[in-house]
Amino acid sequence: MTAPKLDGRVERGDQTRRAILDRAAAIASVEGLEGVSIGRLATELEVSKSGVFAHFGSKEELQLATVRWAREVFIAAVITPAHRSPAGLRRLWRLCDAWLDYSTRRVFPGGCFFASVTAEFDARPGRVRDAIAAAHREWQRYLEESIATARELGELSADADPRQLAFELDAFTRATQDALLFDEQGVYTRARRAILHRLRAVATDPAVLPKSPR
Repeated sequence: MTAPKLDGRVERGDQTRRAILDRAAAIASVEGLEGVSIGRLATELEVSKSGVFAHFGSKEELQLATVRWAREVFIAAVITPAHRSPAGLRRLWRLCDAWLDYSTRRVFPGGCFFASVTAEFDARPGRVRDAIAAAHREWQRYLEESIATARELGELSADADPRQLAFELDAFTRATQDALLFDEQGVYTRARRAILHRLRAVATDPAVLPKSPR
C-alpha cells in the first residue's frame, strides 16, 4: 500500500506559480473558489495580471489548478505522515489523527479546503465540481483500502464493513468544521474521542490504539 501519487501538474520549480496557487487555495478555503480571481491574485501578490493569466488562461483553469494544488497539500499533510506508521490499524488511526492535525494547524486558514469548497459546488455541474468530487472520493477510497488492509491483517473484526466504516470516520473528521463556526477547539478532542471509540469497537486488539485523545 502506497500513498496516492502526485500527478506532477504543478511545476515545483516555478516559484511564481506555486505562490499563486498557495494564495488561491488560502482564499478559497475561507471565501470559496468564486472568491479567487486572476485580478485579485495579481494585486495581492504584486505581479502582473497578464503574468497570472499566462499560467492559467481562464478563471476555471485557475480554479482547477487550485483544487489540484490543495490535493497535493493534503497528501503531504495527511497521507505522507500516516505512512510512517505500519500498515493496519495503527496507520488507519494515524490517517484520522493527521487529518485532524491538518485542520487544527490551519494548513489552510479556512480549515479543510475540500470541506469549504464542497458546499459551494455540490449542486453546480461542471469540471470544477467533478474535480472536487474526485478528490473527495479518492480520500474515501483510501480510507476504505486502509480499513480493508487492517481487516486482512486481522486487526479489525471480520464483519467490519470498509465502506461503512470509512463513511463514519470521514464524517467524524469533517464535523470538525464546527470548530471554526463556534470558535471551539474542543471539537477536535471530541472528534478524536469518537474515532477512537468507533475503532475500538471493531478492533481485535484495542490496546493497539491510544488510550485517550491528545
